[in-house]
Amino acid sequence: MNVYDGQRISAMLEKHGMTQTEDVKDADLIILNTCAVRAKATDKVYSALGRIRRAKKESALLGIVGCVARESGGDAFKRIPELNFVLGPQSYHKLPEIIKNPDTKLLNIDMSGLEKFDELPQITKSPTVAYIPIQEGCNHCCTYCIVPYTRGRELSRPFDDVVRDTINAAKTGAIEICFLGQNVNGYKYTDKNGKLYRLSDLIKSAAELPEIHRIRFTSSYPTEMTDDLIEMFKQEPKLLPFLNMPIQSGSPRILKKMNRPNDIGAYKDIVQKLKLARPDIQISSDFIVGFPDETDEDFAETLRIAREIKYINSYSFKYSPRPHTAAALMSNQISEQIKSVRLQQLDSLLNENQREFNISCIDREMICLCEGPDKTGRNLIFRTPYMQQCIVEKPNTEIQPLQKIKITDANKASLRGEIIK
Repeated sequence: MNVYDGQRISAMLEKHGMTQTEDVKDADLIILNTCAVRAKATDKVYSALGRIRRAKKESALLGIVGCVARESGGDAFKRIPELNFVLGPQSYHKLPEIIKNPDTKLLNIDMSGLEKFDELPQITKSPTVAYIPIQEGCNHCCTYCIVPYTRGRELSRPFDDVVRDTINAAKTGAIEICFLGQNVNGYKYTDKNGKLYRLSDLIKSAAELPEIHRIRFTSSYPTEMTDDLIEMFKQEPKLLPFLNMPIQSGSPRILKKMNRPNDIGAYKDIVQKLKLARPDIQISSDFIVGFPDETDEDFAETLRIAREIKYINSYSFKYSPRPHTAAALMSNQISEQIKSVRLQQLDSLLNENQREFNISCIDREMICLCEGPDKTGRNLIFRTPYMQQCIVEKPNTEIQPLQKIKITDANKASLRGEIIK
C-alpha cells in the first residue's frame, strides 16, 4: 500500500511541476510516507525526521503522510517543530495546498472516505507491477492492530473505478496486477442496480486484458476466503499459485484473545480447498510471537501449525504494543527476552521450510518476471510465480519482461537460474 501511495504522490507532484530527487540537500519538498503497524516503524520515522531536519536546506518544506501522521496528529508538530505538514492516509491529495501556501502549517488526518482516489491524477506510465488498491481500512478489529484507527473502517472502492485503474495500468506498461487492501478479500461493492461485486469479479476483469499476464492480491483474511475466490485459483491461470494468508498464532486461545475468529480447523480446511483447486499453490503467512499471556504451550501450537502447513515464506514479529489497541492494556505482557527466544525458534523453523521449498525448485522451469539488474549490474533479478527472488546472469541480448527460467541452484533466501532460449 505504501508503494502505491508513494507512486501516486510522486505522480501528483510531477503534475505540479516538481521532479523527484534522492538527495535531501537538493529537495524543496521532503515527504516521509509512513507505517505505524509496529512501534519500531514509528520510531524509525522520528529518527529519520531528526536526521533530515539537520541535513535539509532551510527553505525546504518537510512533512509526514500516512499512518504515523494519523497516529501522532498534532503532537507530531510538538516533537518536530520544523514540520510543515502532517497528512493522514486518506489526506495526502492535499499536498498541493502546502506548495501554494508554504508558510502555513497543514494538519489533516480526516478518515471520512475515499476522496483521495477521485482527486489523484492517473499515472501516465505504469511500473511493470501495478499496485491497485480496492479497499481501505478493516472491520475485524484485531486487538493488537492499529489499522482501524490509522486507516479507518472498511471502505470498498466502486468496481468501475478499480477496473478503470486496472485498464489504465495495462495500457501504460503493467504486465502484473496486485490488488491491495488491508482486508483485500473482504472487498464488497454494490452498484446502483443492486449488483454485488467481489474480489473474484475484479480478478476476472483484469484477466481479460491481454497486456496482463500475472495477477495476485494481498493481504487476505482467512474467514474472507470465500468459495468463489478459491474457485478463481482453479479457473484463472493468470492468478499466481501463491497466497499470503496470515494466521498470527496456532493457539485457539491466543487467537480468541487477538479477536481473530478463524478456527484452526477451518483454516486448515481452507488450505485444503485451495490445494484441491490449484495443486501447485503455495501458502505464506504472518506470525506474532509473545502476545500477552502466550504460554509455552500456546507457542508450541504455533510451531505445530508452521510445521504442518509448511509455509514457503512468512513474516514473523515480536508482539508490539500499539496505542489505541485493546492488547496494549492487557495483563501478562510477555518479556522481551522470552519474545526474542520464541521468535528465534519460529524463524529457524520457517527458514528451514523456505529453504526446503527453494531446493525443491531446482531443475524446474518457470515463467518469471524481470525486476531489473542487481546492485552489481552483472545479474538480473526475476520473480518466480511464488514471488521468490531468482538471480540470473545478465545476457548480452535483450530480454523480455517475462522469461522462462530454469532453476539451477537454491538457498534459503533466493534461487539461481538460467534463461531458456
